[in-house]
Amino acid sequence: MSSQLQSISRLRALLDEKKASATELAQEALRNAGQQSSLNAFVDIRDDLTLQQAKAADARLAAGETGALLGIPTAHKDIFVTQGWTSTAGSKMLAGYVSPFDAEVVVRLNAAGTVSIGKLNCDEFAMGSSNEKSAYGPCLNPWDTLAVPGGSSGGSAVAVAAGVVPFTTGTDTGGSIRQPASLCGITGIKPTYGSCSRYGMIAYASSLDQAGPMAHSARDCALVLNAMVGFDGKDSTSVQRPASNEDFTAGFGKPLRHGDTAKPLAGVRVGLPVEFFGEGLAADVRIPIDAALKQLESMGATLVNISLPRTELSIPAYYVIAPAEASSNLSRFDGVRYGHRAADYTDLKSMYENSRSEGFGLEVQRRIMVGAYVLSHGYYDAYYLKAQKIRRLIAQDFQAAFQQCDFIAGPVSPTVAWNLGEKSADPVQMYLADIYTLSTSLAGLPGMSVPVGFGDKNRPVGMQLIGNYFKEGELLALADHYQAATDWHLRTPS
Repeated sequence: MSSQLQSISRLRALLDEKKASATELAQEALRNAGQQSSLNAFVDIRDDLTLQQAKAADARLAAGETGALLGIPTAHKDIFVTQGWTSTAGSKMLAGYVSPFDAEVVVRLNAAGTVSIGKLNCDEFAMGSSNEKSAYGPCLNPWDTLAVPGGSSGGSAVAVAAGVVPFTTGTDTGGSIRQPASLCGITGIKPTYGSCSRYGMIAYASSLDQAGPMAHSARDCALVLNAMVGFDGKDSTSVQRPASNEDFTAGFGKPLRHGDTAKPLAGVRVGLPVEFFGEGLAADVRIPIDAALKQLESMGATLVNISLPRTELSIPAYYVIAPAEASSNLSRFDGVRYGHRAADYTDLKSMYENSRSEGFGLEVQRRIMVGAYVLSHGYYDAYYLKAQKIRRLIAQDFQAAFQQCDFIAGPVSPTVAWNLGEKSADPVQMYLADIYTLSTSLAGLPGMSVPVGFGDKNRPVGMQLIGNYFKEGELLALADHYQAATDWHLRTPS
């Protein structure tokens, strides 16, 4: 059955035809997780909780209930709090913490009937681009275990790529869904900021964090996004829209513009930012991206050269804004109310210092210090305020570009997955790996990664597709047309 754990539609058919039960699918996923334990994708698995959810799903199926996700196995990034399983954000600071409630995204997926296998490894507090910054140790890329899987949603990408579960949840602050999806050869989408509730997501940078699904195909991502998206009054950044019940699969199998089934992308303009294809983009990434663009062109799309002139400013802007918000969000972890408390201290000040020094890893400490600095008296205007102004200009650049095109395409990462430890000693080199994803996050736009081939050492390459605000349905339909004509998303590691 493990070969069937590749798509929601295949599992749906097994369940609907009564060739398998939700309990059997869950047991198979648990076995797969055990067999793939060397990849270090999971940080908490509790068979009893999983089988309880599977039994409840079987009861709903027996009662005649239907649903795209009913009985389907999944797993959640350790950023989402969950009842029963630990919720640690990949940090020693929250070691052993079990939440008394579920994150809203988890609530919605539970209501849809999914069966959780457990919690997934991630960079500590979602701060990282390689999943090497987790208190549980790094994940390994299933395509090449010498390589990183990308971060911070590395465990989420690995669990899908390795065939443990058909989809997972991830979070994207500056590219943390798209980049690991690219490096692990799967599909992942970050929806428009505010589309998915952040309630119960352990916060990193509140104006940037956004939940999204990771799966093998755009079709599966759309099915999951249908359940995840929606207004939540518990989240002050949640967007209330008339089309909150939109079906993201509605445009699948249909021409995007002109009704020409032979050329389903006729009339679609795909923008290519010159800044995404210049110096710094590795040749082994450029070749499969160019081939994918030619495939879109053969399906009727028109390729248009555009410019996003402030792309290079996205790195300094992001690494001012995100650490500033992180320093504020993580100030609550002080050893007083919850979280790690040092065993040795002499007074309140030393308790704070020792608890935070022991509980937070070096990358988290680095970003807290940067954030505290840029928010301090005398530097707020010079750094934080200026970064926010640049953020607005970046968003305006995208809107100017969307006057010339319907979608934007380009690479996700400048290189294929790098080796474990290769960039650990140089944080700036690690930050530069996010050059193509940060601007989309700063603007709050939807973006996704679609597998398009392989580069050096047979490591996967993803193409980034970006749409305008709340155009996830069209974005997913575009990706689905591409995947209908190619099979890169069906490739799995041996």
